[in-house]
Amino acid sequence: MSYRNWLTAGALCAAIVLAAYFGALKSSSADGQAMMLPVDPTPLVAVTGSGEHSFSVEIADTSDEREAGLMFRKDMAADHGMLFVFEKSGEVNFWMKNTPMPLDLVFVGEDGKIKAIKRGEPESEAIISPGHPVRFVLELKAGTAAKDGLEDGDLLRHPVIAKASGAGSN
Repeated sequence: MSYRNWLTAGALCAAIVLAAYFGALKSSSADGQAMMLPVDPTPLVAVTGSGEHSFSVEIADTSDEREAGLMFRKDMAADHGMLFVFEKSGEVNFWMKNTPMPLDLVFVGEDGKIKAIKRGEPESEAIISPGHPVRFVLELKAGTAAKDGLEDGDLLRHPVIAKASGAGSN
């Protein structure tokens, strides 16, 4: 009987340790907290008809980071954004659930050229899709794309984008 109790206690302890370990691996967005990624040391540069505009960016390049994105963020500087990096070009769908601030979603092809710019409304579960295969999505504070003159066909430069296009670093 005591052997069975030890086995039960051991299994219970193992289950608790595993639950704590895997619980700690979950994105912070699961508990209603904003995920903060390190700012990449190289700025992202948008080459537009009105000149070049630099942004400090966080890089979301894992599925957990892309899933959490800017959820629960209440504010962000106009020269800051999050660059979502996908393994390959394809159709992507975004929504604004749990995102209290409005955003510009800049959909970018593998070549670094803007394919579409869409507006994300706070807390909306409406699907936001560019209608084209893309490799990257840059999220900016709402109104930034228009203020800086970003348009379809403009080029975004960053080492992550250059690596995907095979052009080396910019």
